[in-house]
Amino acid sequence: MFSGAIVAIVTPFKEGAIDEKAFRDLINYVIDGGIEGIVPCGTTGESATLTHVEHERVIDITVAEVGGRVPVIAGTGSNSTDEAVSLTRHAKAAGADAALLITPYYNKPTQKGLYEHFTAVAKACDFPLIPYNVPGRTGVNMTAATTIALSKIDTIVGIKEASGDVMQISQIAKAVAPDFDILSGDDGLTLPILAVGGKGVISVTANIMPARVAGVIKAWRAGDLAGARREHLALIDLHNAMFIETNPIPVKTALSLMGKVAEEFKLPLTPMEPANRDKLAAVLKSYGCI
Repeated sequence: MFSGAIVAIVTPFKEGAIDEKAFRDLINYVIDGGIEGIVPCGTTGESATLTHVEHERVIDITVAEVGGRVPVIAGTGSNSTDEAVSLTRHAKAAGADAALLITPYYNKPTQKGLYEHFTAVAKACDFPLIPYNVPGRTGVNMTAATTIALSKIDTIVGIKEASGDVMQISQIAKAVAPDFDILSGDDGLTLPILAVGGKGVISVTANIMPARVAGVIKAWRAGDLAGARREHLALIDLHNAMFIETNPIPVKTALSLMGKVAEEFKLPLTPMEPANRDKLAAVLKSYGCI
């Protein structure tokens, strides 16, 4: 259902408000670059600090601007199951194609709690759902066994995996049905995850160089393994630069340096330290982005 290079898109701000023009322009930039899906209101979109009104507006803008050209997978996760249900219902009503739900953060639920959380959202919403496992952000890892159990629910159609554990992802790939979509949540692990059965990536770097990120997937699909490896390795320095500081600080700064968005964040995120900004600019220059 969902595959290829999918972008976890940033949310541009201007003087404290959503910069709708910059956001629409960025959506068109990544689609023109070959992106096959857009995730608004993910971690990269500063979902944790958007108000509910802003969150819903970002999804509404995305659905309208995309206009059916690629799938919209709306970020609707929360550490509150009730809130996740509410956000997911809005995404469905707005015309999104699916919802991406981060595992509940801070609460540190048990594996049973994780299973019950996603099951409750599935029962309440009847909408394609993709759980997102990123223990480095949330403080809890959703195990392969839990993901496999969730994959048996009809509306849970995939997993965004950012555990960094290729063995865990391999266990998932071995056990789930062929139509369950395993998506990399880490640009640097896209190719290894493709190799064990993944179908694509939800990418930070695709905000910057959508065509290059899409090129890795295209080469893989074409059976050009050497080409996919070459493109994957060529992008490693850029992938690393996206995490010089906490995401989405570097990617948003990079887009600002490229003239696409303002260098503006919601607190507690702040502008990059000058030395790190200089490092980022040097990497961007090496790729011809600025």
